[in-house]
Amino acid sequence: QKTARLGNTLGVAGVAFGVASTVCSQWLAGATAAGLAGVGGIAAAGAGSGLAIASRVGPTELPQTVAGFHSLVGAAAVATAVGEFLHLAPLGLLTPVSIGAIVAATYLGAITTTGSLVAFGKLNGALGSAPVSLPRRNLVNALLSAVSLWAAARMMRSPTLAVGRAALAACTAASLFVGAHATLAIGGADVPVVITCLNSASGWALCAEGFMLSSTLLTTVGALIGFSGALLTQDMCVAMNR
Repeated sequence: QKTARLGNTLGVAGVAFGVASTVCSQWLAGATAAGLAGVGGIAAAGAGSGLAIASRVGPTELPQTVAGFHSLVGAAAVATAVGEFLHLAPLGLLTPVSIGAIVAATYLGAITTTGSLVAFGKLNGALGSAPVSLPRRNLVNALLSAVSLWAAARMMRSPTLAVGRAALAACTAASLFVGAHATLAIGGADVPVVITCLNSASGWALCAEGFMLSSTLLTTVGALIGFSGALLTQDMCVAMNR
């Protein structure tokens, strides 16, 4: 319990530091008072919603709560990647590195979004715990994951707004399906392991966004989350003999 409390404290401190650094960077860049007020309003609404949800969650409901919040992290990663593309493409500022980071953040973020929603549904009883999948599911997931590689290659060959939107839309749709399909194929007893794996994926999505936004902080924090999530997944697999 002591280490869990410390982990929560560090998590809250990290998020607070991230919000504060964002507001400060906007202020230094010349953001208007209305813009800063908008950011403050969104942050306050998010904090209030999170507090209201967490206050009604019991100890046995924590796994599905974590899964639900992870879906928001994934959705935020996709939205940030798409927003950055829409910002850079009209200006002709897309580079191979930025395109690769945008596609990686979209792919990992979309998988985290739907995978976490399915995990939440299984743990919360909204979905059945029995595995459900298409025939030759691994081949299906691999082929759909390859769409992301195609999207990156297509955007690098023709870094225009029209081509990029189509490629990014295909990448997002395929990745959303992969996240849901891969998690649906997991039995209810193994879903906690899936949650830690998706936690790792969200970290790598954040790391990709660090490259995308040229932010050392995002890259470092994302790598920490990605590696820690992967190690926790490995430890849980060993402990559960999976």
